[in-house]
Amino acid sequence: MNVTLKPFDFAQAVARAGLATNGQPLQRGTPVQGAGFQQALTQALSAVSKSQTDATAMQREVTLDNPSVSLEQTMVAMQKAQIGFQGTLQVRNKLVQAYSDIMAMQV
Repeated sequence: MNVTLKPFDFAQAVARAGLATNGQPLQRGTPVQGAGFQQALTQALSAVSKSQTDATAMQREVTLDNPSVSLEQTMVAMQKAQIGFQGTLQVRNKLVQAYSDIMAMQV
């Protein structure tokens, strides 16, 4: 078996990775929507907040005896909001723990 290595082309490798030769990201005409951890976290927090707001509004409508909102729908919405909040709380706890672990590392 004959194994030959081709010469390494740095410029081609960084271009394939989406970087300029100085290591900076290439400028594109339109930014990628939804990319990045911060945006994903912001969207998730917004979704949890919206589900809590919707559940609160449904709970208020049930209290006011609105016939278009059922008790079952309200209970399901409240449980979804609570599960979303608990998940968000766990993610926050893991992020704080990871930050603490990183800060405690010896350099």
